[in-house]
This record gives sequence, C-alpha cells and structure tokens, in this order.
Amino acid sequence: MAIKETSSKPVKERVSTPNPIVEDSGEESLRPKKLSEYIGQTMIKKHLQVAMDAAKLRSAPVEHVLFYGPPGLGKTTLAMLVAAETGGNLRHTSGPAIDKPADMLSVLTSLQP
Repeated sequence: MAIKETSSKPVKERVSTPNPIVEDSGEESLRPKKLSEYIGQTMIKKHLQVAMDAAKLRSAPVEHVLFYGPPGLGKTTLAMLVAAETGGNLRHTSGPAIDKPADMLSVLTSLQP
C-alpha cells in the first residue's frame, strides 16, 4: 500500500504487490477466537462444550466431529474453535474434494497426532 501525500491528509492508494496485504485477510479477523464469542447455533455450542469438557477431564482429544450442511452456517468456524480451544490441529476438507477413496487416504495419511 502506498501513501500519496496531498495538501493536508495522506490518501491511501492501492499498489499491486506480490505480497499479500494484511487487510486482504479480513475474513480471519471477523471469526471469533473462542466458542463463547460465537453467535448462534446455541444447541450445537452446548453439545460441543460438553464434548470438549469431557475430553479435558479424560486428558484425551475430542472425539471425531463431523459438521455438515449448506454453505454459510459456520461449520468451518466451529471446527476452528474446537481445534483452538482444545489445542488440537485442524485438517479442513470438503465433500466435493473427496472424489475417490484415494483422496480420503491422502487426507488421513497427512494427519498429525
């Protein structure tokens, strides 16, 4: 981002650069950082909190969770929150990305403990 000096106030002007600008990743800054900050899906949040609390008491990871539904419901955000709050890793994929068994095999073999 370049700044052009004018008479009194600087005016921001977009310059094409190969490096991404922090402002371009606005989606991440809009996502909540904790499950308590997530708005909506009250019952799902309660069930996830119970699962996370139980896993913490057992000193074990949260059992497998599968979110499904149309775009825009917050599935990815919920998955990111569960991973963040439990200290786990998230491997994100989508149904259309898995066309044949070998696609699923590549997802499973690239998982971290």
